[in-house]
Amino acid sequence: MVSITLSVPSDLKHEMDSFQEINWSAVAREAIKKKILLLRQFSEFTKDSTFTEEDALRLGRKVNKSLAKRYQRNS
Repeated sequence: MVSITLSVPSDLKHEMDSFQEINWSAVAREAIKKKILLLRQFSEFTKDSTFTEEDALRLGRKVNKSLAKRYQRNS
């Protein structure tokens, strides 16, 4: 197995130290595995997409405007 070094803020390390029974390496390994699985699924889902970043930004702006109008009407 390969080792990596993980940097965390000192306040987080302090909290981790208060749970000495937890195997933080195992927690990190599992979180990394889950993230990789999610990224693989996302890549598979989007591999044939022609949707560009600009398309996403344009759609996001439309959604934001629509939600803002809805909340203004309901207040």
